Amino acid sequence: MVSSTEEHPMWPTAALWDAAARLGAPLALPPRPLTPAVAGMRCSGPLRRIAHTDGVASILEGLDRTVPGEVLLIDDGGRTDEACAGDLVAIESRLAGTAGLILWGCHRDTDELAAIGLPVFSLGPCPASPHPHPEGPGAGTPLFEGRDGDTVVADADGVVAVPAALWEDVLAVAEKIVRAERIQADMALGGVGLREQLQWSRFLDRRRTDPGYTFRSHLAQVNGALE
Repeated sequence: MVSSTEEHPMWPTAALWDAAARLGAPLALPPRPLTPAVAGMRCSGPLRRIAHTDGVASILEGLDRTVPGEVLLIDDGGRTDEACAGDLVAIESRLAGTAGLILWGCHRDTDELAAIGLPVFSLGPCPASPHPHPEGPGAGTPLFEGRDGDTVVADADGVVAVPAALWEDVLAVAEKIVRAERIQADMALGGVGLREQLQWSRFLDRRRTDPGYTFRSHLAQVNGALE
């Protein structure tokens, strides 16, 4: 239940967020948490947005424009009183070669989605099918910014969208963060704590004479990673 490509490898969303913050370009997050329909689901790929204005017809029309490897972001206005996708949409999306579904709304057919295996992230399960809305199609809670072609990554921590222009830089920094944190974790499990690894006493000494010295600056000097 992990889907990614060579161009869009599966790095943790936490590392991507930290990398963008280090580059001075914090990533936008959904206004409410999006979680996997089934534990263990993860995906990464170019974003393809679909407005859920005409039920499943909107999704099928969007699939006509989909390129294999893309992650479909189906925008149902953040509604939680209906499901905008279920097992049949997931099967059709998998046949189209998509890397996953991000639903700004709810999913249904949770057990079937587990068997299908296509990663699906949503605001949660709901048994109701889409229904007419007096306020008109597309109304609801706005989703986070993200354009077609941006890289969207989703895992157990949530969903992030990385602007296409920043992807290579964010990816390079994220890789360094992941490798550094793995080394630190192994050392800590072996008995060498983080305070020793990251020269905590040295940071405190410097901070006494330079109040503007930040721990993030210190981490960069000692090649550490801790956010």
